[in-house]
Amino acid sequence: MKETFIKIMEDVVLEEPIFIEALPGIGHVGKLVADHMIHELNAVKFAELYSPAFPPQVFVDENGIIEPMKNEFYYLKSHGEDKQDYIILVGNTQGLSPEGQYEICSAVIEFVGKHGVKQIYTLGGLGTGQPVDKPKVFGAATNMELAEMLKAHDVALRTADGGIIGASGLILGLGMSNGMMGVCLMGETPGYFIDAEASKAVLTVLQKLINVELDIAKLEERAEETRKMISKAQQMEREMSERMNIVQGEEDLRYIG
Repeated sequence: MKETFIKIMEDVVLEEPIFIEALPGIGHVGKLVADHMIHELNAVKFAELYSPAFPPQVFVDENGIIEPMKNEFYYLKSHGEDKQDYIILVGNTQGLSPEGQYEICSAVIEFVGKHGVKQIYTLGGLGTGQPVDKPKVFGAATNMELAEMLKAHDVALRTADGGIIGASGLILGLGMSNGMMGVCLMGETPGYFIDAEASKAVLTVLQKLINVELDIAKLEERAEETRKMISKAQQMEREMSERMNIVQGEEDLRYIG
């Protein structure tokens, strides 16, 4: 394999589909949302993207079966109150290098553009590095009108204190150069485990923005698991802090003596 290519599995005709990108990232927040949408709405896979810019490895599942590194395109026709078509991009990896990210994201934009995409939603996590009691949803938009729409749905705008790294940001940037507008939704997450709680927060906002109703019961179950993980992590941090204080105290006593 010398260059990025897309394998077409089914030729589909879509009417100005909304494009949703949710590749693996911080806390796998966006990926969990998109995987849930694909499962609950019975989306159909119609293309796969392969690239030498992906990490040089494969995944092996619990049955010992190898899965190559790839991105997958799914479609939905006439869903939600607006009877809207959708393209959803998921996968098990992103590009390994900046050059690879540009190559892959450019191929993605060219591909969805041929299917009539004009509007994009990218989904991801906003890492805090520490536990979050109730995740907020942050967002950014390609124009002021969309930014105001996010504010109207209680999304905190991501301001000049940071950018959006990876496919979730780059796809929006490249999309703008091709006449596509959109937003990025990011759920607050510690970032060091699969965060269903942050995914639930993002999905709650996304449902309202695209007028699609989803059963989030399974995400709620995952969110409960996440809360338990956070509680355990906090307990471990407290125990570690206590041990460090004891050790520090012993050192101080030895020094004083």
